[in-house]
Amino acid sequence: MNGHVTTSKRRCRTCDTLLASDNRGEHCGRCTAASTLRAPTLPPEFWAKPTLREAFESRNIGQVFRAYRQAQNPTVPQATLAAWLELTQGRVSEVERSRRPVTDLERLERWCDALHVPRHLRWFDGTAREVHDVRNLYASRTVDPSPAYSPHQSWAPVDQPPPQPAQELDIVQVGIPRLRRALDILDLPDDGPTRSLPELAADVARMNEHRLEARYGELVRHLPALIGELARARQLLDPADRRHVASLLTLALRAADGVAYKYRYFDLSARLIDLMRTTANESDNALLPAAVAYVRTETFFASGDLHTAARALDHAADQLPTRDLKQAPTAAAFGALHMRAAVVAARAGKADIAADHLLTARYAAHAAPEGIYHGTAFGPASLRIHELAVAAELRDAAGIQRASTWHPPAELPAERRSHYYIDLARAQLDLGRHEDAYLCLQVARQAAPEHVRAHPQVRQALSVLLRTHPSLSSGLLDLAAWAGAR
Repeated sequence: MNGHVTTSKRRCRTCDTLLASDNRGEHCGRCTAASTLRAPTLPPEFWAKPTLREAFESRNIGQVFRAYRQAQNPTVPQATLAAWLELTQGRVSEVERSRRPVTDLERLERWCDALHVPRHLRWFDGTAREVHDVRNLYASRTVDPSPAYSPHQSWAPVDQPPPQPAQELDIVQVGIPRLRRALDILDLPDDGPTRSLPELAADVARMNEHRLEARYGELVRHLPALIGELARARQLLDPADRRHVASLLTLALRAADGVAYKYRYFDLSARLIDLMRTTANESDNALLPAAVAYVRTETFFASGDLHTAARALDHAADQLPTRDLKQAPTAAAFGALHMRAAVVAARAGKADIAADHLLTARYAAHAAPEGIYHGTAFGPASLRIHELAVAAELRDAAGIQRASTWHPPAELPAERRSHYYIDLARAQLDLGRHEDAYLCLQVARQAAPEHVRAHPQVRQALSVLLRTHPSLSSGLLDLAAWAGAR
């Protein structure tokens, strides 16, 4: 015995790639992305449920779709079913609503194959073109799924199905003027009721959850009124409470910036960030200016001024009290700034500086478990996502390969998870892996549809795929149409 403990390397169960040491799953990121686009194989008792039996007896594939989705726990969203069938969410909805059954045997066969519907439950026969009485099939034998059920397979739920293409954009466009007016009258808010500080804090927390989960429609619906109410509270309360309101107002403005920047209202985004800098300095939270500095980088990304972006982040990091770096909130603020600075350096082509910033952020992550700190997600998993972003910016094939052995945990905010798959898609595309890039974009869409549809890099990647992919599947064409790529 030499006293050394040896640990065996873990490999992806599908492709045998070595897994990252902190990948707690059984598959690499690439295979995880692919698996979420396939329906799971379900156990025998699933197909024996009364609702499914009724659906099969109706001999209407739309009723089968609906019963199949609703019989699972949690219910499978239409968007997820659409991805498995290589259809649009709108097409699935249309089939489910229609009273006219689909009679195209080739389609019925393909869709049932995708959902692993047991052969003897199919009321049609693609070769003999005859229809069976499903009631007799249920009466004559026990439902036996094919292929065998594997408990390891699972579907990846989304937060909500992607909205109809025009509707989502219309909601934001209609809401932006109301948001602008709320800022115009920040010092002269409309008369109205003002709730207690705990109630306002709970509402601000909800708005930031919507931002982190990329629910932009919810933000533009509710933020103008909330910002106005916070402006009233700032005028009515005593100085001590006013500082707390300034903290809440900073976070509300940040939630608004989440919409403005994502939908390319760069002038509005810059205005919001300037207001955030003012309210953060008025607040009772010494770490809030660092969070604003993190967000301020968007202004420089929009203008392409990477030099100033780097200077601003370095300056903000220097303002943090080094004596508190072992405390999680301070370590998270410090690490997030360096995480962001690494992406700025990589975008400027400065690989060595990017590596230094990532190393500093890694040290900070030792003191800060994964979580949301003053509106910013930071921790080991968030750092891994930024490491991929750096590798993608630098077109570092080795770094991209390392990143693909890991996948973001489901506990991360949806927007951040989708960022990982968007960056991985971009990186795979640079390496000529067209199908992998497409699969990553589909998974990103499942994680945060509103974020993905508004992201310019998604449209750019899809435009390249439309021109260069060796085989244009209906799924790729539908995704490109949904995102507005040409």
